[in-house]
Amino acid sequence: MLAARFSGVGNIRVLPVQTSADLPEGSVRIRVEAAGICGSDLHNFQTGQWISRCPVTPGHEFSGIITQISGDCGSHTVGEHVIADSRVGCGTCQACRSGRRNLCRNLSFVGESCDGGFAQEVILPASQILSFPRTIPLRYGALVEPLSVSLHAVNRLDPTPEIPVIVCGGGTIGGLAALLLRQRGHDVYILERNTGRQTLLADTIGSIPLPPDEADWNALFGTEGPGFILDATGSTSVVQMACSRLAPGGRLVLAGIFHHAPQMDFNLIVEHELDIRGVSAFANEMPQAIMLLPELIPALDRLVTPAADLTDLPDRYAHLLSGAENRLKTLIAPNGTDGTW
Repeated sequence: MLAARFSGVGNIRVLPVQTSADLPEGSVRIRVEAAGICGSDLHNFQTGQWISRCPVTPGHEFSGIITQISGDCGSHTVGEHVIADSRVGCGTCQACRSGRRNLCRNLSFVGESCDGGFAQEVILPASQILSFPRTIPLRYGALVEPLSVSLHAVNRLDPTPEIPVIVCGGGTIGGLAALLLRQRGHDVYILERNTGRQTLLADTIGSIPLPPDEADWNALFGTEGPGFILDATGSTSVVQMACSRLAPGGRLVLAGIFHHAPQMDFNLIVEHELDIRGVSAFANEMPQAIMLLPELIPALDRLVTPAADLTDLPDRYAHLLSGAENRLKTLIAPNGTDGTW
């Protein structure tokens, strides 16, 4: 089969890879139908920061069809449409045992500690997959993982009904969070420096572009400031600005990954009694995200790219790193597009 192999910083190639006919007990073999490129994939490509096994096949946002099972795989069967649960917990800590795998202190992800979905097939433990409805094309299955992250962020924000919300960052997580907030009836203001993406989101979901100037914020939200902000940038300067403009007692949710240790004026948090909440991947939102898909599909169709071949993956990385892509998600079809796509 063909698989993308990450062999070190800046080195990813699509190569023929041998596969074993045998599976570990309790595992399934999946023909990968659709896979999405995540910002963390690009970060690993540039830094290798979260890679714990090398070489490795990246990709943690994917869907496919089970072609083989081994031993006790629960209710999973050959021919079943499935998606991957990207989270790999230790399984023994208190967080894992209580069902909060996303809070495992040793949390890792498919495609970092084990081979992932940028391949024509992948082998995973049956505990690492969820069933996906056959009535929904599998390309949307690759969106369930990032949609679950955005849903978890929105659930953590838990804004008062009908209150305007600010989303900082209109990439995958911020853009999908804005889509979910709009579905819940909120006016959503998006702070996004990519004007093409800002326009795409405004045209697709009805979000409102937000200038960075404080005078514009005051005109929109008064001098008290907005009550709810969701940050998906991981930018220290943006978060510092959000803390300085958030209303006293307001809530800020951090869903972006910081690539450097931030320096913050924590007196803003203390003196204004700000409610700051983190987001680590997702909790139990995947089933809910799957249920939401049918009503989101018209918007999602405008927010994702057409299918790219697996052999195009290195070029897709370069294109995304150039900042030239306006759409929220780049999709790969490792086995081409057929009736399941």
